[in-house]
Formats: sequence, C-alpha cells, structure tokens
Amino acid sequence: MSFAPPASNKVNMAELNQLNETIEQAALENEDTLKNMYLTFRLGKEDYGIEIRYVTEIVGMQKITEVPDMPMFVKGVVNLRGQVIPVLDMRLRFHMDPREYDERTCIVVVNIGGAQVGLVVDTVNEVRNIDDTQISPPPRTAGADSARYIQGMGKVGEEVIILLEGQRLLYENEVAAFV
Repeated sequence: MSFAPPASNKVNMAELNQLNETIEQAALENEDTLKNMYLTFRLGKEDYGIEIRYVTEIVGMQKITEVPDMPMFVKGVVNLRGQVIPVLDMRLRFHMDPREYDERTCIVVVNIGGAQVGLVVDTVNEVRNIDDTQISPPPRTAGADSARYIQGMGKVGEEVIILLEGQRLLYENEVAAFV
C-alpha cells in the first residue's frame, strides 16, 4: 500500500483525502500489517518517517491560535472538528531554521501518549513499507538531544529516511501538558 502525491507545488484536497484513506485503511488492519508502514514527510532537505500506527490524519494548514508561555516549537492550537489540539513545528523541534508556511505545508495529526498532537511538516511524501532489515540503528552522538527522537535510519534504494520514534517526540512532562 503506497501513495505518492504528484510533484506539483500545492497539496490539494484530493491528495490529502487519498493519504487519509490510506491511513484509515491501515488503521483497520491488524498490528502486524502496520509494523513496517511509515508516513514519510520532508523537513528541509531531508525525508523523515513516522510509524503509521501513530498517525490519525493529515490536514492542510489552518489558522493556529497562539498560546502564551509555551515552548518555542509549540506554535499554538487548532480547532479540528471541535477538538482543540496543540500544534508543534517540527523544524523548530529539531532546531532547524524556521520557514514560512506555504501551500505544501501540512499538519500531521498523531497520537502521542494518548494526546492528539499536530506536527507541522514542510510536505508529506507517501506511505511506505520499510522492512526491519532496511533499518539501521540511529547514529550515536554525544549529548545530542535530537538523537532521542530517532528510531533508526531507513534505507530505501539510494535514499535514507530518518525514522522517528513517535512516543519520544515529546517528553513526559510535555505530553502531560497536552492531555
């Protein structure tokens, strides 16, 4: 099961709907089927993946209401069909340079520790199957905070996809603030 949006510059509703259908279909299947499935997305020049079992849906950018006294990477909250969810800018979370949101920018809604959280990404790519044999351990870096987010490095052809550990994107005290 794979879906890759066309290479145009704008994410349209049909693309998001097809990705969301892929996610919904995967959610209906058993846990073994989901094991090697990753939603891949881009931040800057790198591709990242998160296990599909954490992903609830993908939505286009919408108005984010800023909340005072939050960490810099928490952009605020959005109202998603009556549910208020916090939104994290993944570029800021990973200490990358910020960039203006554009028509390719999306919010990937994930479940982290029982809390619905939106992750702002530059663009979504596709749902990919990455077998355990194609995953290498993350590089060891002394004292690098970002290393705790990385589950492994997925090797797909000549590409390397940074696979994120969904449950570690937030510290426990950060998750508690959102539940």
